[in-house]
Amino acid sequence: MLNEFKAFAFKGNVLDLAIGVIIAGAFGLIVSSLVGDIIMPIVGAIFGGLDFSNMFAPLASSVTATTLDAAKEQGAVLAYGNFITAVVNFLIIAFILFMIVRAANSMKKKEEAAPAAPPVEVQLLTEIRDALKKK
Repeated sequence: MLNEFKAFAFKGNVLDLAIGVIIAGAFGLIVSSLVGDIIMPIVGAIFGGLDFSNMFAPLASSVTATTLDAAKEQGAVLAYGNFITAVVNFLIIAFILFMIVRAANSMKKKEEAAPAAPPVEVQLLTEIRDALKKK
């Protein structure tokens, strides 16, 4: 059983997948920072200083706070600002992945369209044939 697990775990596909997951996690952190620290503040400034991270709707009458963290301590809140930020994160990641897949498909089509060079034996036989024709 241990040998089977080693054979499975150290196959190229499993290692490629593990590397992909690690890179995707790091990429997700970069995109989250991009959205939370750069894009959403700019969007907020465009719309008159809105802070999406503190946008919420109280679901209980006991919630009177003006910040999301304080409101969560007072009772149930609907944090739609965080949802908007998560949607922007998703759209950016989905668009980047679409562009990567599109580029990979384009390269794959180019490889399929390019004619493969004939084997060396065929090239040599062709040269011999052409040389015999000249004589």
